[in-house]
Amino acid sequence: MPEAFTENKIDWEKLKAALGDDIEFKNERYVLNWAGKSDAFRALQTPSTDTLVPCKDESVNFDSTGNVFIEGENLEVLKVLQKSYFGKIKMIYIDPPYNTGNDTFIYPDRFSESKEEYLNRIGDKDETGLMTREGLFRKNSKDSGHYHSNWLSMMYPRLFLARNLLRDDGVIFISIDDNEVHNLRLLMNEVFGEENLLAQLVWDLGTGTAAGHFTRAHEYIVVCAKDKNILPNFIYEGKDDSISERAVKKISKGNPASPITFPKGIEFEGEDTTFNNIIGDSEKISILEGKMVFKDGKLFNSVTLEAGWAMRNQILSWLSGEETFDSKGQKVKRFFFDKKGVLQYEKERGFINPQTVLRKIASTRKGTIEIEELFGRKVMDFPKPMQLINTLIGYVTKSRDADIALDFFAGSCTTAHAVLALNKENGGNRKFICVQLPEKCDVDSEAFKAGYKTIAEIGKERIRRVIKKIQEEQEGKLDLDGNGDQDLGFKVFKLKESNFKIWRTNIETEEELIAQMQQHLEPLDEHAKIEDVLYELLIKAGVPLTAKINEQNGYVLVNDNEIALMLERADDKIIKQIIAAKPQKVFTLDRLFKNNDKLKTNTALQMKDAGIEFKVI
Repeated sequence: MPEAFTENKIDWEKLKAALGDDIEFKNERYVLNWAGKSDAFRALQTPSTDTLVPCKDESVNFDSTGNVFIEGENLEVLKVLQKSYFGKIKMIYIDPPYNTGNDTFIYPDRFSESKEEYLNRIGDKDETGLMTREGLFRKNSKDSGHYHSNWLSMMYPRLFLARNLLRDDGVIFISIDDNEVHNLRLLMNEVFGEENLLAQLVWDLGTGTAAGHFTRAHEYIVVCAKDKNILPNFIYEGKDDSISERAVKKISKGNPASPITFPKGIEFEGEDTTFNNIIGDSEKISILEGKMVFKDGKLFNSVTLEAGWAMRNQILSWLSGEETFDSKGQKVKRFFFDKKGVLQYEKERGFINPQTVLRKIASTRKGTIEIEELFGRKVMDFPKPMQLINTLIGYVTKSRDADIALDFFAGSCTTAHAVLALNKENGGNRKFICVQLPEKCDVDSEAFKAGYKTIAEIGKERIRRVIKKIQEEQEGKLDLDGNGDQDLGFKVFKLKESNFKIWRTNIETEEELIAQMQQHLEPLDEHAKIEDVLYELLIKAGVPLTAKINEQNGYVLVNDNEIALMLERADDKIIKQIIAAKPQKVFTLDRLFKNNDKLKTNTALQMKDAGIEFKVI
């Protein structure tokens, strides 16, 4: 009686109903529920006490790039990014665990697990500082009594936080297979709203693997908009960015024939020739005056033609030199005569409606080949191919806009590779943010043998190698496409504990409370680095990680004059310089005033008089 079981356990209410007993189910309503959902809510609502610290030595062009790689547990990273990137991400692509029964991922295996227990567990490290699989991960076996629930508990808070980061016209793409696609659809309905589901794409893999009675030859990509009502149609940006159509239709009562005089010089796509009288059959064009003579690819003489024009007003508008659009709002680039003498028009291919089945897109085998070509060996098993990610990025981003693509299950960083490659192809300015846990590589893996201890190391090295490859390909070439200013860099950040001391919540005695208060007389951790403090304050202020930082003598200006930070010393000279720079806000540390309350009070008054928001930490 399969209908009496839920997640391989007997559901007694369902069993009684199946046996014909008179039973009233509790709280009957249409809702997605699972064991541990309330704990997933708590995990979502608990604020993070972590921060991100810069790692310049692992980055490329740190000071100028707009791309970011973050090493850390993605739930905590998403929490840290909430203020700085709220409503700023155009596109999210993730390839989460498919929950095949062999996956290991982070979820509370005890649903009463406290925040402290969770932080201790995700912070478990070995003697080299790498996160340990035993402490961080739980294997989610199909024998588990909460097999689907565990996966939902892992996904729910991450998707909720990810939605916050999307722009109102943003889109999320999630790769998945048959194991959890049904639950993912329900989960997305709850987080994004059923009305914002765009499609459940089927990715045709071409070849497949045996899976029971069938060969599995496809995967899915669930696509949701943050707000479908304001999302425009998907963008077409390719090498063939124009489309041509006939500018004449069959003559009828609703479309009567009318004359138009065409001046010489209109383009002709054929060899030199002359047309007389009537051109075409059912959609005929009559020559009223003179002949149509074409020489050197152009109309040699003006001519008056009569036909059932498909877009008479647009033809007249274009002939008068005005900017012209067709009935769909797509810009008309030109009118011309084809080799048969029929008037055509070429318009920009502005939007597309892709099919829900993705065919002729490379499989994960191609993704493996791409990795092997970069590294000289297979350091990652079955990564997604670039072509797949390129296709999705191309749907929703514009090449010249600085649209941000986020991937918080980054793996080997195919998304970063795809963004860099697509920008190279069409001179784009897209940016990426990739988030990856420093998951240890298996000691028997090719990656470990090649010297890569974690998946995060593979991702960072892939980005470096892609950048180097693009630079080598561009070296010595003329910049005919205007791509010379491509962003070939990325900033590396790592998730760490706050640079400020965290107030303990599990104090039990008066002595512990007194000790805690004394400890917080100096809020900054004694081992904190100034640059790390700088970025933590910027994150708390909602400033993006790629903000422009200009170091001055004794203080720092961020994004020109948006924010000034005084973090090393405070004196009259520096304070006057900061006020002269006219920033909107000034942040400083209380300890810099060295108990000089007069200096601190005068500084606050001067800032107020200058219209500058002043905050002491």
